[in-house]
Amino acid sequence: MLFILKNTRFIKNAWLAALSLIIVGCSSTHNSLKSQPVLTKSQLIELPNAQVVASFPEPNPSSRFYVNNRGTFKAYKGRGQLLIQNHSAESADIYINNQKLATNTLTTNTLYNYSLAAHTHNGINTFKVENILPKGASLTLRFAFPTLNLTPNKPVDFTDVDELIERDIKAGFPGAVLAVVKNGELIKLTAYGDAKQYQQNDLMLLRPEPMQTNTLFDLASNTKIFATNFALMKLISEGQLNINNPVQSYLTEYTGGGREQRTVKELLTHSAGYPPVFDFHRKDTQQGDAFYSQNSQTTKQLLLTKVPLNNKKPMQHVYSDIDYMILGVLVERITGQPLDEYLEQHVYTPLALSNTLFNPLKKGFERSQFAATELSGNTRDGRITFDNIRTHVLQGQVHDERAFYSFGGVAGHAGLFSNAHDLAVLCQLLLNNGGYGDQQLFSASALAQFLTPQSTNETYGLGFRLAGNNQARRWHFGPYASSQAYGHTGWTGTVTVIDPAYDLAIVLLTNARHTAIKGTQKRYEFTGKQFETAQYGSVVSLVYEALLNQ
Repeated sequence: MLFILKNTRFIKNAWLAALSLIIVGCSSTHNSLKSQPVLTKSQLIELPNAQVVASFPEPNPSSRFYVNNRGTFKAYKGRGQLLIQNHSAESADIYINNQKLATNTLTTNTLYNYSLAAHTHNGINTFKVENILPKGASLTLRFAFPTLNLTPNKPVDFTDVDELIERDIKAGFPGAVLAVVKNGELIKLTAYGDAKQYQQNDLMLLRPEPMQTNTLFDLASNTKIFATNFALMKLISEGQLNINNPVQSYLTEYTGGGREQRTVKELLTHSAGYPPVFDFHRKDTQQGDAFYSQNSQTTKQLLLTKVPLNNKKPMQHVYSDIDYMILGVLVERITGQPLDEYLEQHVYTPLALSNTLFNPLKKGFERSQFAATELSGNTRDGRITFDNIRTHVLQGQVHDERAFYSFGGVAGHAGLFSNAHDLAVLCQLLLNNGGYGDQQLFSASALAQFLTPQSTNETYGLGFRLAGNNQARRWHFGPYASSQAYGHTGWTGTVTVIDPAYDLAIVLLTNARHTAIKGTQKRYEFTGKQFETAQYGSVVSLVYEALLNQ
């Protein structure tokens, strides 16, 4: 964070606030700069976060002349914002994509805001600075992170994907919301079908609740990447976490049974030796009462000290919710805050994402704002029972039994709710390598660490699932995704795909589990999962086709 001297107020991380209080913006039409009066030496001003901060002239220039005083930034056509922090220059030649800005006359110790709308194109843009006068003078350029344009300029024909989902809706699929982000624009946001169709026990509502584009969904395992991973990458960027350290270095009670040798990275790659699930919320398991807990603190104690793990080497990748339950506790221990409080305060609120949260019904939301999931609580239409089991239609409460009963609705593996708009913003932040507007949540290097394929299985990053080169996850990413694509799925019917090679993100939210259950006592299936829309890959594939074939 850079600081300079200024005359009026202390301003934190806000391009717009800076624009109104300490900067007079330029017109992209006239390419001119204007400024407030010369700064006085009275108070410090904290400048906004930026994707690129470059000071000129460079302190250690290369002997290769044309590599000096140059760089790149990400922007989109007709958009982009530059903050010029002039220290002592009276004039300078600043070029964006080889187009010179009107910076012939500058006032020392002044901040300028410059719209780059007339100079930018989609993707990587260049800048350079020359002829800073007088000799020995200096200035700093700060380029804002791109934000999401909610009113795209050019419509895309998504007829095929619309017809697929609508065909399933007519055949009995409950509902969905599809969002597509391309080149910094929300080019599609469409709701289909109903958010709630059933009462308890398979009884259809006389008036189903229609799906809305702002309907909130239980994200299930997409919680792992949009909650826990975001928190972990932020902590890494701040120097509070090293994933190569033993888990015990952060959770001191994590001992015994080989736990001392487990690293944070092994939890992130699902190679710590844990089974896929562990049913704390039930007594009728192989472990019986010894591991029974419907209390969050008791569950966390059992999780860290008692849940058995496999010590066989080499460790295999076994996708496990337990890994992320532990990681959620790790975040809480490092930050000293409950997981939901930390994320909502330090991740979602700074991005103005008021619809992304845990336990929403306890925080002012109404059931009607949510897509419903299972019709009869967690009973599988009467096939399952345990203490305190819910039997009503689930709507606004996390479905995952372990998250709800054993963690009070807040866990590292499940429990997050959000809508398509908020997830589109979070996807854009990922495509921006960790920043959005004037907010930088984590560094590009932290994200790159999380997206590095594991040598033992290239579909595993750290928490993120990767498309890889062998198309082993075609059912998730489809046949057109680049090898750089990543994302996750969620049991309730949610899928995300982020593909940096195409500057593309796809968010498909469905309530596929809000359907009748058919089958025997032990072999049964939600009928909603039989539809093509619920299989993810076909919808993802048709989105790619609409973009690649236009």
